[in-house]
Amino acid sequence: MEHKALRIALAQINPTVGDISSNRDKIGEYIEKARAKNADVVIFPELAICGYPPEDLLLKPHFIRDNVQAVRSLEAKTKSITVICGFADIDGNGNVHNAAAVMSGGELKGVYHKKELPNYGVFDERRYFKAGRNNIVFTLGDILFGVTICEDIWVDKGPWMDQSKSGAKVLLNISASPFHAGKTDERRKLLAGRAKETGAYIFYGNLVGGQDELVFDGGSFVVDPRGKVIASGKEFEEDMVVVDINTEDIICSGKKRGVGTKVRKVRLGRGESGEKGVLKNTVCPRLSRIEEIYKALVLGTGDYVRKNGFKKVVLGLSGGIDSSFTAAVAVDALGAENVIGVSMPSEYTSEGTRSDAGRTAQNLGMEFMEFPIHDVFQAYLNTLAPVFKETQAGLAEENLQARIRAGILMALSNKFGWLVLTTGNKSETAMGYCTLYGDMAGGFAVIKDVPKTLVYELSRFLNDMKNKEIIPESVIKREPTAELRHGQKDTDSLPPYDILDVVLKYYVEKDESFDSILKKKIDRELVKKVMNMVDKSEYKRRQSAPGVKITPKAFGRDRRLPITNRYKSA
Repeated sequence: MEHKALRIALAQINPTVGDISSNRDKIGEYIEKARAKNADVVIFPELAICGYPPEDLLLKPHFIRDNVQAVRSLEAKTKSITVICGFADIDGNGNVHNAAAVMSGGELKGVYHKKELPNYGVFDERRYFKAGRNNIVFTLGDILFGVTICEDIWVDKGPWMDQSKSGAKVLLNISASPFHAGKTDERRKLLAGRAKETGAYIFYGNLVGGQDELVFDGGSFVVDPRGKVIASGKEFEEDMVVVDINTEDIICSGKKRGVGTKVRKVRLGRGESGEKGVLKNTVCPRLSRIEEIYKALVLGTGDYVRKNGFKKVVLGLSGGIDSSFTAAVAVDALGAENVIGVSMPSEYTSEGTRSDAGRTAQNLGMEFMEFPIHDVFQAYLNTLAPVFKETQAGLAEENLQARIRAGILMALSNKFGWLVLTTGNKSETAMGYCTLYGDMAGGFAVIKDVPKTLVYELSRFLNDMKNKEIIPESVIKREPTAELRHGQKDTDSLPPYDILDVVLKYYVEKDESFDSILKKKIDRELVKKVMNMVDKSEYKRRQSAPGVKITPKAFGRDRRLPITNRYKSA
């Protein structure tokens, strides 16, 4: 090597699933940014060309063909730089692979196929991909480096181990790792251990952006052979991390070979000047747990709206904590000018919640409308009077109000092209404390995976972060109520949320049994009630809008139970 520094750039980009040409163009732009920094190598995330996860698009031969052609069109941009980019490859037998293209000197030098295909939680990779068989180590001058894809490095004694045994002292991992609270710490702990075990520098390049229910948080980073993070990128936004490592520390003979490992030489591209200059590695400050959750909600909401072609959103703004917080997330994601709040008071709506809805909208600077529903509700009751006579008012009348409100929101959506945001939280969704075609109606459920107690915590965090009252204190302190009948409180139907959320965490997120949860010294009948209500409400959740995943196990992609199911958990 002519220079003692090897400069590697991690391009942390936000592609859109299926928008192959735009993704290709974005990759081309970041190649030029890396070249301007005199980077020797630039790496892009897993399946960056086609977006992640493309799901059943991978079953379309023309989709695979178009994404392969997009990769090949980037070759000309690699004459003075090495580019590693994720895409979906197809082999001579027609098998589709989750792949990394290694391009240098203006041509495709080699392709690595992902060996470890995750098939748990949100992942369905074995449905689409064939596992790779060859483990390739590439050479850049005197330096050997290995390329792996996401899950490859999570598996003990995975392909990274063979690459290390072959002499690779730089291990590059391209990822599309979905966010949940605490995931960054898991990644860093894992890769610190891998680095210490191999004595290698490990570069972890992650995707960023929202895709349906998933959020990719970025936070790309580099660990040195001692397991120390020496550089990291921003979380929840596009970034490029550029890192210099001393080649004298990593040059090796390459005489040691791992079993089944191929070695393929790639000529290292050079920047125009050849001079590196002095580069100071940057470690971005870590976000707190609550801040990373908030940013995930903002990014996931904004990307879902924009990537699906909407400009504005509308939501029912009741004056309660859930709708107030949802509105705040939407304003941060899209701008106040693109969020419309609608109050739809009934005879059961208190003056406190009615005024708080207006105060919240004013605090956020968003447009606010009010449509009282008393007359519409009465019209429904008059229409139904012949069959409702001699019956007690109850759930049917309560749910009518929710469905009237949904009808108003959907009318506004149809007339003006606004996307309806639903405002239900995870605790309510778990228990079925929500109305089909009522408060569940809409295109995106912002806090679908946020337990009620966490909604309160996030609301206080938001006010502290903004250093002013965004969500009125009266909203935060008010006892939760759906206000569908006089004097109604959530605790009429549900356990207190501080207890409920604990049980839900054990049962929903950790899949613990009835007997196991009882050992936590929680009331037996309460646990039984919660488990039964969760089980009976699967049919509702199956019909709910997608929402941002922020916990290790969310309803939807993570947790898929049969609707018709007689197994009793309690």
